[in-house]
Amino acid sequence: MTATGSRIDPLTVINRKRRGDRLTDTDITGIVESYLAGDIADYQMAAWLMAVACRGMDPAETSALTQALIGPARLHLGATTFVADKHSTGGVGDKTTLVLAPLLASLGIPVAKMSGRGLGHAGGTIDKLEAIPGLRLPQSPTQFRHALHTVGLAMTGHAADLAPGDQALYRLRDVTGTVESLPLIAASIMSKKIAAGASAVVLDVKTGSGALLHRLEDALGLARMMVAIGQQADLPTRAVVSNMDQPLGRAVGNTLEVAEAIAALKGEPVPDLVPLVLHLGGLLAAHAWPDRHLTDIRANMVAALGDGRALASFRRWVGHHGGDVDLIDHPERLPHAARIETLTASTSGWVSHVDAAVLGSLAQHLGAGRTRLNQTIDHTVGLRLHARVGDRITAGARLVELHLPVACPNLDHITQLALSAFTITEVAVPMPSLIHHTL
Repeated sequence: MTATGSRIDPLTVINRKRRGDRLTDTDITGIVESYLAGDIADYQMAAWLMAVACRGMDPAETSALTQALIGPARLHLGATTFVADKHSTGGVGDKTTLVLAPLLASLGIPVAKMSGRGLGHAGGTIDKLEAIPGLRLPQSPTQFRHALHTVGLAMTGHAADLAPGDQALYRLRDVTGTVESLPLIAASIMSKKIAAGASAVVLDVKTGSGALLHRLEDALGLARMMVAIGQQADLPTRAVVSNMDQPLGRAVGNTLEVAEAIAALKGEPVPDLVPLVLHLGGLLAAHAWPDRHLTDIRANMVAALGDGRALASFRRWVGHHGGDVDLIDHPERLPHAARIETLTASTSGWVSHVDAAVLGSLAQHLGAGRTRLNQTIDHTVGLRLHARVGDRITAGARLVELHLPVACPNLDHITQLALSAFTITEVAVPMPSLIHHTL
């Protein structure tokens, strides 16, 4: 029996979608609520998810699924004051939130962000934050709200009672080959954004070798789908389709990425990372300050990075949660890998390609990422790039540093894998575009 009191026949709903028929709101709400109530078996829900992955959903169905996943619990964070939110579909070296959130908070724009742990080669924001010794993230909505009201910035993992339908379905999607379905991705992401109740959200949809969606047209389709869902739910939503063919910035790995985020917060020009932060931040700030020109907004953000306000905001947030604030001023004291190996270029030329997927998988293999959800990771391992696409390089120059665990028996294989990610040509290549589309 569903929460609405209506009984559905799961086999009928499964077969209807398998044939490609459109499902009603009652069909969709009923199958989700019945599954949460334990009235539908895992294998039946998995069959329905596969039918959706194969047949798709129209906009009305996707919107109905989003609402069904949300459930009754909502935080309404933006009910009395402007609160910004941001989401990324995940990528290699993506530490954007660690810079964007304190930057906006330093300008007086509160940010509330619920993030996840990494699974696969795409790192998770929670894992990066937990690389800071002593830091303990909020464990309840009360603690989350207190951080938001006290320091203007709240970041935590997903709340257990927020969008419960999404949490239940994602567990099945992860093991049934249905993760990459665009309607399922859109409903999953937007159910959490709507449930959190921020005033506006910006979505960073990655595309390229290191992203969940390799094809630009798929990423653009997902971005459009999520913007439409946000509009229907009266949640102002902007989306950016950004390049993930090479890692974002130079660092891949949890502690290394925290150090690079701190560098960006100090005003250092970290490649791609800072431009992406300024672009995403400008979209959110434009909602908070509708009367200000985008040029002035960008100038304010650049100034906050340069004069120490953004770094101070991050320091306050870390201190509020018990983290070692001394490490924010001295990131060289962060925990580091037991061993560092530097790989060099064998020929001279221009770097024409850096494969984000290869380097992300390498970092995962070293222990920076997971193959199982509850797997323990090594925060110190990873890699640091010394060459990016478009760079001129000479034979013998540094390409990449490998930050290795104590035991690394297959170093030769790891070395060859890392070198294979870099393509060096005799002809200069243009710098790749970072932003493909803004919606």
